[in-house]
Amino acid sequence: MTNRERVLAAISHRQPDKTPYMITFTQKARHAMTAYCGDDAFTREIDNCFHMVYALPGGRARWVNADVWEDEFGVRWDKSLDKDIGNVCNAVVSSRSLDGIAFPNPAGPGRFDWLANACTEAAGRFVSFNIGFSLFERAWLLRGGIAEFLVDMLEAPGFVDDLLDRICDYNMALISQACKYPIDGIHFGDDWGMQQGLLMSPRLWERFLMPRLARQYAAAKQQGNAVSIHCCGKIDELLPRLIEIGVDCFNPFQPEVMDVYALKHQFRGRLAFWGGLSTQRLLPYGSPAEVRREVRRLVAEVGEGGGFILGPAHDIPGDARPENVLAMIDAANGN
Repeated sequence: MTNRERVLAAISHRQPDKTPYMITFTQKARHAMTAYCGDDAFTREIDNCFHMVYALPGGRARWVNADVWEDEFGVRWDKSLDKDIGNVCNAVVSSRSLDGIAFPNPAGPGRFDWLANACTEAAGRFVSFNIGFSLFERAWLLRGGIAEFLVDMLEAPGFVDDLLDRICDYNMALISQACKYPIDGIHFGDDWGMQQGLLMSPRLWERFLMPRLARQYAAAKQQGNAVSIHCCGKIDELLPRLIEIGVDCFNPFQPEVMDVYALKHQFRGRLAFWGGLSTQRLLPYGSPAEVRREVRRLVAEVGEGGGFILGPAHDIPGDARPENVLAMIDAANGN
């Protein structure tokens, strides 16, 4: 089987010839691995099953200075400490009004020109179009903080509806453009959780987010694409609702906040899982033997019958022990 076929089997709850996997790194972790190994030859041992593609940033995206990146929405990210994502340092929507707020053009010149070649270069991997910050996160980023937007949900529901509709319409246009290319799925990123539970009540999630998520997922599925989502935190109480609105595969499946073995049993045949390997405990503080043992257990138990894509529960962090990362790669390859 090709990696594409393995992913398709896994998300269809059929047993692939081997469990597909996806291993990605933060910049700090990649640098640490290169320093430990002496070069980047270790990357040649990684046979990732996904080929991620995306719309290129719009015309407004730029570096403000050496540390601050401004994205196409005008949100500024201070990357002086966190080189991968950074910290938001402005509010584009500074009041409860969208007057004068310009969104980027989802079909702007050059944003999708590279996708045809990118899909061709997938080389037997599952091509997934990625939409990050796809609803709640984009809203609070524009407002300049999570707290501001959570208060908006309670005090200004009409404004929240308007902002979320604008974001949803933008994403729908991205989906329409992406589906013109030979992709296999659409991957939506939107964090709603923390270590202890949801960032908002289930009632607010259902009121504000669920209908718009359903609209986006339906647009992807109507074009024959699988739907995967990335949502950090303890959000397992939402899994039945996510299945209801069309999610095929849930990531990052954090073992620190969820019982990954129990969830596979509970949702067998209804929801595939992607992730499952601890980045908070095992990779930084475990031993290579422990890493190998856990990878093999995940493959044997969560991967049994399909429904599983192995991976760390997030991009590998900078404090992961390089010898543990090498053990993970080796075990993921069946060694």
